[in-house]
Amino acid sequence: MNLAEINSTRSLGKTGFSVSSIGVGTNRWRKDGNDAAVAETYRTLIDGGIDFVDTAEIYGFGKSERLIGDCLTAHPKPAFVASKFAPFVARMSAKSLMSALDSTLVRLGRKTIDLYYIHFPFPFANLDALTDALAEAVKAGKARAVGVSNFKADQMRRAADRLARAGIPLAANEVHYSLLHRDPERNGVLDACKETGASLVAYFPLASGRLARGPDAAKPDRFDPLRRTLGEIAERHQASAAQVALNWLLARDPCIIPIPGATKAAHARANISALSVQLSADEFARIDAASHR
Repeated sequence: MNLAEINSTRSLGKTGFSVSSIGVGTNRWRKDGNDAAVAETYRTLIDGGIDFVDTAEIYGFGKSERLIGDCLTAHPKPAFVASKFAPFVARMSAKSLMSALDSTLVRLGRKTIDLYYIHFPFPFANLDALTDALAEAVKAGKARAVGVSNFKADQMRRAADRLARAGIPLAANEVHYSLLHRDPERNGVLDACKETGASLVAYFPLASGRLARGPDAAKPDRFDPLRRTLGEIAERHQASAAQVALNWLLARDPCIIPIPGATKAAHARANISALSVQLSADEFARIDAASHR
């Protein structure tokens, strides 16, 4: 397997935009909750070259977006911001999406969002109508790029085809993907991303921290062989297990963009340093095998 080259930026699908190869997930950022720590984390990320900031209207019921808005105002360097529309019952129409986007823009303090997603394919939602609304958002100048999140392979292909009729590429499918959750490889989503030219934005890339800690002799579990392999390779690179796990995703395919969370400046610095790790083909294969076991 040819490993993907690890650069500081990656193309966002076929949109023509580039973002940092690692982004940041902000579901734990809360206005009037952890403002000072997040402000320091944000500065560290942006100054360190990580400019891809991922949020959603349902994160803290808008509090994440509001805090990011504060960060955008306080820091002079630009960021590439993504947010998501949640198609819950009673707000599954195209009109609801446009109204939600307007509210998101107010909270962010922006006139245009860089990337806007449909957060999940609610069973009763008219996904075609919502996809058409994404296209309308681009045409109205309210979104620069659009994508989907948690969509199955056939759903994302359908969304890509529908957007293509409007001359708009599907930027990304944001899904759960890590060494402990490799469903996108098995359910066709990774292949669909490569076929359509969309990015795969990987949330929970460290499995909610389970890949960041080593084996616990007092509480062994089935993930310990993988943790030991990550630890051994990390020591060889003078890195952490978390940095190696992130680097494995980056090396897996150039369309993959992991977005680990970070609520402290130390987390931000560690994520930035993951880009300096370069796995050999043998190391990649060892991790791959340990993950499958």
